[in-house]
Amino acid sequence: MKRHVFSTAAFSGALIAAATFAAPAVAQERYITIGTGGQTGVYYVVGQSVCRMVNRGSEEHNIRCNAPSTGGSVANVNGMKSGELDMGVVQSDVQYRAYNGEANFEEEGPWEDMRSVFTMHGEPLTVVARADSGIENISDFPGKRVNIGNPGSGQRNTMDVVMEAFGWDEDTFALASQLDAAEQASALSDNNIDAMVYVVGHPNGSIQEATTTIDARLVSVTGDEIDALVEEYPYYTRSVIPGGLYRGNDEDVETFGVAATFVSSADVDEDIVYETVKAVFENFDRFKRLHPAFENLNEEDMIADGLTAPLHDGAARYYRERGWIE
Repeated sequence: MKRHVFSTAAFSGALIAAATFAAPAVAQERYITIGTGGQTGVYYVVGQSVCRMVNRGSEEHNIRCNAPSTGGSVANVNGMKSGELDMGVVQSDVQYRAYNGEANFEEEGPWEDMRSVFTMHGEPLTVVARADSGIENISDFPGKRVNIGNPGSGQRNTMDVVMEAFGWDEDTFALASQLDAAEQASALSDNNIDAMVYVVGHPNGSIQEATTTIDARLVSVTGDEIDALVEEYPYYTRSVIPGGLYRGNDEDVETFGVAATFVSSADVDEDIVYETVKAVFENFDRFKRLHPAFENLNEEDMIADGLTAPLHDGAARYYRERGWIE
């Protein structure tokens, strides 16, 4: 702001000094980055939606948010551990393993600084197969061309667990491709694979693409092996994908799945997480309209279900203010 210059230098200097001390300090703008997933998946929409809510109030809290596409759950955990990401969307099973240092996190050990923020939508393991593939259930996978997911993605992590439960390895399949989420629908349509797997909320654009470009069906993920997984691991639940969401798939499909969780690190400033949570829950109706998978979200489930790591101090602070936790 320009200042007027008066004829008396001393008087001018006094006024300037007074104005300087009286003027409020301009808060420094802060930037946060949220890890998401492939651009056709719901994780990407989650990150974009959270940022949209945060950026609505940027003039008040001076926080700017961006949510680039990433490799998915495991990549988001690694990004937060390295400080490249401030927050990220992570499958509930990946959250559990990262916090406890299990499976593909065993070598690095537990990430005790992981902090929960809230839970999002449920995510069933969804198997889409070409109608001419002969696949009726996931147990029909041996000898087929299957996209098992790109390393670092939630679907690959879940498929590794399923493969172990069935006693499969990559040689079990005629082809075990490792395409990312954005590539697999076109690979199915081009007859490069017989089936694709996706851990995702519904309805989903990639699955809509696959079922509208060719005759494809959602197949069941059931059997004794799946029952044992659900019983053994607390982050898995049985799920049903409603019929009628996709062309040619009028019947309900039984499967199992996880939940999408929103997490951060203890190193991220408490105020930043507080403002992020506040932006979502104080614009909750608006937030829920941003994707069909968000329609059935409710606050009670979002602050409890699927959260393995302790709540971030910023999230807990807001939940206490609302009387949701003690």
